[in-house]
Amino acid sequence: MKKLQYERPVIQRLNTGVMNKFGKKTEYAPVTHIDGNPVKELISNFGSPLFVISESILRQNMKNALRAFKTRYPKVQFAWSYKTNYNSAVCNVFHQEGSWGEVVSGFEYEKALKNGVPGNKIIFNGPDKTEEELKKAINNGSMIHIDHLDELYMIKELAGEMSKRPRVAIRVNMDTGIYPMWDRFGFNYESGQAWDAINKILLNDNMDLVGLHSHIGTFMLAPSAYGIAAAKLCDLAMGIKKKFKKNIQYIDMGGGFASKNTLKGSYLQGMDTTPSFDQFAEAITTSILNAGFTEQELPLLILETGRALIDDAGYLLGTVISNKRLSDGRRATIMDFGVNVLFTSFWYDHKISPAQEFSPYTEDAVLYGPLCMNIDVVRENVTLPPLKRNDHVVVHTVGAYNMTQWMQFIALRPAIVMIDMDEKPHLIRKRETLESIDSHELMPKYLEKFKI
Repeated sequence: MKKLQYERPVIQRLNTGVMNKFGKKTEYAPVTHIDGNPVKELISNFGSPLFVISESILRQNMKNALRAFKTRYPKVQFAWSYKTNYNSAVCNVFHQEGSWGEVVSGFEYEKALKNGVPGNKIIFNGPDKTEEELKKAINNGSMIHIDHLDELYMIKELAGEMSKRPRVAIRVNMDTGIYPMWDRFGFNYESGQAWDAINKILLNDNMDLVGLHSHIGTFMLAPSAYGIAAAKLCDLAMGIKKKFKKNIQYIDMGGGFASKNTLKGSYLQGMDTTPSFDQFAEAITTSILNAGFTEQELPLLILETGRALIDDAGYLLGTVISNKRLSDGRRATIMDFGVNVLFTSFWYDHKISPAQEFSPYTEDAVLYGPLCMNIDVVRENVTLPPLKRNDHVVVHTVGAYNMTQWMQFIALRPAIVMIDMDEKPHLIRKRETLESIDSHELMPKYLEKFKI
């Protein structure tokens, strides 16, 4: 018979906290395997902490999203959002599923080209496009989404110099009932800025206005807001047809669909509040189909969905460093990962599961990272069984933004593993080393020697 772990008796103040509609949390099942691979074996082979991506979930999410939109609208195209997770193996899974590339910087543009995405299947967003980057995008026939008038004028000059007609769209911001409005990007619909940009492009006649683009926000929980945005973009498209006798080729609704994560301060769990792909698809496609286009004139619908496609495919595996008691009596557990690699812990209350069997006893605790900063808090309050040094945990729904917004601060960044469709793990990013950090540094001669 296995000897039970000793648990020191403690006296603690009871604090039930806020309950959800089911009462207090009752689910404490351990997560010992990911796609057939033992968590402890993954950590043993690739180190801790460790990011793990499930390829099967990525592909299934993509199929679900395509089904939701293509069963409602005849012309749909997804474009993978590189900023959400630009690991090349991850990007290529989505490209294999038919997604184009959507980028917001010259670095991401080069990465998409290197991954094999044809230039005319890359959407170039963002306010900071250099002249050299715009030249490359024009030569490659990429879709350039204009963010401001200075960029519009730069493209106009380049078009004259290069004797080429750039394929452009404008980003439109608008009031969709969601506040604060994301009106720092693009041209405003209500004030007439969007029409000002449209007139400058079409009356100048050295660029091809091929699309209209919007991105109304992030982690959006209201499908109706997308319906409003789609209707306003369609209104612009119909106005362009009437005034300039020109059909817009595509309407790009951007991204922002929420994942199943639970936002901090939320009363209900993310699983209970997040709209489905079907709900977003219904709102968007209904607006476009009711806008007055003939069947032949229906624009291509482009979606730059990121977070909702990858968040639940990502896991972070970690190890307990130590336990202690805070001055108010609460249990504090220190992990070998913190906000340096789990940036989204600032936004979400991530679900965290022990990776080994445990007794029925549980306790409210604070989960800290290893950094020497008081803000390095992974969970401010989480109910877990007692975790001892060298125990392991699994953090859920971490696929979006953590592997692009992580920081090389105090600790080196971890490896990333992808588990393929046959449940075989593949290393898709090496763990950082001192050599990889030092390889970017240069030492002036006069600083090479010193005496202490």
